[in-house]
Amino acid sequence: MISYKFGTTVLRILVYIFLFALLIVTIIPIWLLIVNATRSTTEIQQGISILPSTHLFENYHILLSKGLNMPRGFANSMFLAVASTVVTVYFSLMTAYGLVVYNFPGKKLFSNFVIILVLIPLQLSIIGFYRFMSKLGLVDNYAALILPLLANAGAVFFGKQYLESMVIQDLIDAARIDGASELGIFHKVMLPLAVPGAVTMGIFAFVASWNNFFNAFILISSIEKYTLPMLVQTMRGDVYRTEYGAIYLGLAMSIVPIIILYAILSRYIVSGIAIGAVKE
Repeated sequence: MISYKFGTTVLRILVYIFLFALLIVTIIPIWLLIVNATRSTTEIQQGISILPSTHLFENYHILLSKGLNMPRGFANSMFLAVASTVVTVYFSLMTAYGLVVYNFPGKKLFSNFVIILVLIPLQLSIIGFYRFMSKLGLVDNYAALILPLLANAGAVFFGKQYLESMVIQDLIDAARIDGASELGIFHKVMLPLAVPGAVTMGIFAFVASWNNFFNAFILISSIEKYTLPMLVQTMRGDVYRTEYGAIYLGLAMSIVPIIILYAILSRYIVSGIAIGAVKE
């Protein structure tokens, strides 16, 4: 009995040490990013430092002197991220709900097709996607970045796995007996039950849209429509001098909303994934 408790204690200590090491590995890059945002280019080129410097406002003035409207880029990124999150969560959950609740010919084939789409890298289809958006007249338009998320295969797959573990068929049948429409059941019964999963999907969708540089860089050409990652990237195009301090400041500004979002909603990620992993 004593040896069992001793072994359990040792195992727990080893787990804590491992988790602490992961925490350090995660925090160090973020801390160095914040520190470099306060340092000048010369200081950054001299080596790594873990202590902040005094060039924060100087770096911000460099960003402004380059003609980069950072507040506008922040607003553009926020609009795209919020709109993309709403579209992704709502329509992906609705599609997943249909796959879980209804039986129809080709249901299994469609579900397998969704899995195949998840496995296909976006880069393989970007040329055809660009030509398709061009024919629709959506190039240099935010709609080209938002509308394709109506069919987000990854979100549909996650939503299907989540709903399969928590859908109560008797509850749906009771709502139908009470006269509720199919859309009414989805909105009034399933969405309230699926809040943890929806929030988890929303966090992933928000982060993916906020960090989306590849699609936006290809489809958006007007600088006034540039997102924050695109504006920061233009700093690397200076042929005379690359202002690394200003670049780090722009990157630090771009991760602030993500950190805040995780800090507020991280508990939903744990509960959403935990519920989705439990099978009745």
